[in-house]
Amino acid sequence: MPDLKTARLMLKMARKDLNALGGMMDADTFAEEVFGFHAQQALEKALKSWLCVLTEEVPRTHDLEQIFGLLGEAGANVPSAFKELMDLTDFAVIFRYGDIDLDAHIDRGTLFMQVTEVVDHAEEIVREAEHS
Repeated sequence: MPDLKTARLMLKMARKDLNALGGMMDADTFAEEVFGFHAQQALEKALKSWLCVLTEEVPRTHDLEQIFGLLGEAGANVPSAFKELMDLTDFAVIFRYGDIDLDAHIDRGTLFMQVTEVVDHAEEIVREAEHS
């Protein structure tokens, strides 16, 4: 049975992280690790809200690969473009709590748009479930 209450709560929290992300476009003010963390968090919460519609159990994990796998097992048709964001998992733990220099520069505008697309998609899934 879908857990629409939790799905809505997860989406609300995903939107908060997404809004924070939108305010962090200045790389001189916000470190890559901070930007990446909020991108990962918005993505994780959006995916978990989607999972709430499909299953009763949502894992307590930051591992996006695991969450994408569970979505697939639950029968979700996950666009391959969404799965390309799987590497954001590293921002939840490794880059968040470690003193590691990032080799790559994040294209903040592109990443913001990609995460927004996932959050919007999850919101549509939840909205459809609420009206079913």
